[in-house]
Amino acid sequence: MSVTLSKKLLKLVGRANARYRLINEGDKVLLGLSGGKDSLTLAHVLKHMHRHAPFNFEYKAVTVSYGMGENFDALKEHCLKYDIPYEVFETNIFEVGKEKIRENSSYCSFFSRMRRGALYSYALKHGYNKLALGHHLDDAAESFFMNFMYNGALRSLPAKYRAKNGLIVIRPLIFVRERQLLNAALENQFPIIGDEACPSMRFDVKMPYARAEAKRLLRELEAKNNKLFISLKAAFEHIHDDSFLDENRYKVSEE
Repeated sequence: MSVTLSKKLLKLVGRANARYRLINEGDKVLLGLSGGKDSLTLAHVLKHMHRHAPFNFEYKAVTVSYGMGENFDALKEHCLKYDIPYEVFETNIFEVGKEKIRENSSYCSFFSRMRRGALYSYALKHGYNKLALGHHLDDAAESFFMNFMYNGALRSLPAKYRAKNGLIVIRPLIFVRERQLLNAALENQFPIIGDEACPSMRFDVKMPYARAEAKRLLRELEAKNNKLFISLKAAFEHIHDDSFLDENRYKVSEE
């Protein structure tokens, strides 16, 4: 049994995989499956690749449980129905968060780091050499504007990088727009898990404003220029780093 995935979506994933060599012969890929539209669509993309790609690889989807009584039954049933290898990884991240939480603090980044650490641990323990995440082109653009506006840095989300522990992190959806993933989720009636599974919702903490502001700004800019994301993607692939004020990147020597 399979779901309906648009040819354009699959083409974009294939293009990213070919360009950055994200998944290759013999890879063991762990997918961080939150249950949201992005990672759930990616689970089906990996299944499609597993069946049709001209190379062999293994994959498995894992959901990190924060240890706060989340119910993943619908997600388990969905993966079983579509023959997607799946497991829930139990952790005590929620209890750790309760000990460290401070009033009026934003803890989304904290829980994100803890979840990523849990996925790293699972992958290394079970022999996976790559970790697949569901970030898409909109995420990359938002991260760029967030760093630009609030952190004074020019950085975004790479399609592929090696973590300090040696694990290779990949983003097969990096060329895909968020609306394409939403359309796939709605068309196939995926059992999407929303904010109810986020531990931050159970604390008296402020919600992150930086990403919301970046989303708003990009939405306004795209309304004025419907080619915005085409231009942004091209810019991410053509970086003239010697044109900025970093003395370590100057190409002209006075010697």
